[in-house]
Amino acid sequence: MARIQGVNLPTQKRVPIALTSIYGIGPASARNICDSLNIRHGRRLNELTDSELLSLREHIDQNYTVEGSLRRETQLNIKRMMDLGCYRGLRHRRGLPTRGQRTHTNARTRKGPAKAIAGKKK
Repeated sequence: MARIQGVNLPTQKRVPIALTSIYGIGPASARNICDSLNIRHGRRLNELTDSELLSLREHIDQNYTVEGSLRRETQLNIKRMMDLGCYRGLRHRRGLPTRGQRTHTNARTRKGPAKAIAGKKK
């Protein structure tokens, strides 16, 4: 089983698809990684040699911020905004959408389950 950045990659999947299971690597980044290492997109992860896996691991370590360090960086950015008291930081603090979505209706993912209000019937 291939292990990169502490993540066990699914060996039966194609290389670009398997790489997307790493937090911080999406489809476009996975294709770029394969292109830079001259790995065909159709190859499966279990078909790669040990040297190819090693070069893949080293390339990701050198050129991409992924997994724990990326999560930490994101959380520090959010905390910085909250400490500054900027608009996005206030929205994070209150648990509301930060990118201008409407909240009168919808936004249930951020706000949580609807709370009943007494005497609201018409």
